[in-house]
Amino acid sequence: MTVSSRRDSGQAFPVYIAAIAGLLFLAFVYFAFGQAATTRNGAQTAADAAALAAAQDAREQLREGWLEVILDPAQWDRFLKGGEYTASSACQQAAAFAARNEATLAGGACDRLAGGDEGFSVTVRTTGTVGRSLIPGTESQHATASAKAVIEPKCDFLPPETPEPSETPESPAPEEPGEEPEPELITGLTCDEEAWTIDPDDPELPSAADLFTVRLTGDDE
Repeated sequence: MTVSSRRDSGQAFPVYIAAIAGLLFLAFVYFAFGQAATTRNGAQTAADAAALAAAQDAREQLREGWLEVILDPAQWDRFLKGGEYTASSACQQAAAFAARNEATLAGGACDRLAGGDEGFSVTVRTTGTVGRSLIPGTESQHATASAKAVIEPKCDFLPPETPEPSETPESPAPEEPGEEPEPELITGLTCDEEAWTIDPDDPELPSAADLFTVRLTGDDE
């Protein structure tokens, strides 16, 4: 090898090292910002899960409360409209699901929706920082995200009309001593266009998912 060749080789080596260092730096930058994006996406996932968990817990409460008054249709209205539940219990579920996704309710932000809609609005804060300590200045920055979930009734209740008394009412058949009249079936409940009949001897309701729809919603709706 000539002196000139060795000189060229020696000059190329630092360029090669600089190129490798540049590539490694770019790879680090992409990785660090990818981690930040992952953290932000995780925050939104946690917010969605928390909002849905709160709404689903409220939906279960509605069904359980309805079952307690199932033989008194006069009390059904407050459950039919989806408003009879305890928000604090639902928000406990929201906090639990946020924790499963490495987040917490930001300042306890779990609020019942206003303006006529039933459901919840939550805001979460990730437990991990945005840059995972890889990006200078992000060591104390946490990602936050918000989500809303609504509870939409799927049922209607139209009690059957009471027939008008005839002009010459027939005398009811005499009852045997100690005999109680048979309770009448409760009709008029329709859920998602399917009619349901409540048997007083074995009262049942459709599943919570048949009674109410739970879904995420955006501010633009």
